[in-house]
Amino acid sequence: MAGEPNVHVGMVAAEASGDLLGAHLIGALKARRPGLRFSGIGGARMIAQGFESHVPMDRLGVRGYGEVLRRYREISGIRRDIAGRFLRERPAAFIGVDSSDFNLDLERKLKEAGIPAIQYVSPSIWAWRGWRTRRILRSVTHLLALFPFEPALYEKQGLPVTYVGHPLADLIAMEPDKGKARTELRVPPARRLVALLPGSRRSELHYMADVFVKTARRLMQDLPDAHFVVPTASRETREMFELAIRRNEAGALPLTLMFGHSHEALTAADVALVASGTATLEAALIKTPMVIAYRQSPVTSALMRRMAYLPYIGLPNILAGEAFVPEFVQEQATPGALANALLELLHDAGAQRRQIDRFHAIHAVLRQNTAQKAAEAVLGVIDAHRR
Repeated sequence: MAGEPNVHVGMVAAEASGDLLGAHLIGALKARRPGLRFSGIGGARMIAQGFESHVPMDRLGVRGYGEVLRRYREISGIRRDIAGRFLRERPAAFIGVDSSDFNLDLERKLKEAGIPAIQYVSPSIWAWRGWRTRRILRSVTHLLALFPFEPALYEKQGLPVTYVGHPLADLIAMEPDKGKARTELRVPPARRLVALLPGSRRSELHYMADVFVKTARRLMQDLPDAHFVVPTASRETREMFELAIRRNEAGALPLTLMFGHSHEALTAADVALVASGTATLEAALIKTPMVIAYRQSPVTSALMRRMAYLPYIGLPNILAGEAFVPEFVQEQATPGALANALLELLHDAGAQRRQIDRFHAIHAVLRQNTAQKAAEAVLGVIDAHRR
């Protein structure tokens, strides 16, 4: 197959983290098989690798049950259209990059039509009750797992799985240069730097922005030498945070608001307040001691409490199997509680060291040369199907 031109691989990524994963995978696949071409739904990073996106990726960017319900017809129509296209074109394989709520139904249709369906990033069956496992088994030909405990959950059900590690562990240095990051961000050298990461989506900022601003104000009462750095994911989320600053009359806060540059902000920071999600893993890999907070709509929270069974939500705690990073969820995530937790962490060098040591161990396990391993697994599935 190495010399075959124009062999087609279908892909769908629905958000920024999936776009990054997809782009790295496309690059690794093209390095091995230059004849491959890729199309489906993806973002700017995948497009830069030569990917043809038939639908703008941001049309799939929803979070929370409420937003999904409001846009159900639109999203279902996109999935129906892309499924019809792939059923006509019959790619050598389809790769769903994360976003299992969208991709699993698409994968099931393609798998039933004889097209190998690869799910890149396991749905979080380890955080939810096992009702999703049967759906995954019906939909997926092969699964690429980012976390080391995931293969055993599927292999006993007979689903082929490859552990590929996490791409962030390959991208982030084992020992980030804090001094260089502080210089690049032009942070006053005498300041205690606190990174605030209130989320990357509008729906997250809706519930988190005011809490984070109020936490910063409370922290300043006991830590007058603090300086805050806030990386935002988009113009919309930046505007939402600026509105929260004005709403809470916090214009005097010593605060640097940035577009992007979350890795630089976390590297430069002494501690971080992070909304639960991939950013908690970024902070862990960068070795920045943190406090985790999360709020969402009461309806979504009630549903998740009924369905989830893990006693913690942050990825570092899930990977470690214990809550070694403080977590504050829903009504617990008050400005007073968060400010106190950050103060305790800033003043306790031993607690900082314990987090950092665990972060090093997590990084070592997740650093697996992910894109290369994933590419090898994908090509194995394609070659086996074409024999």
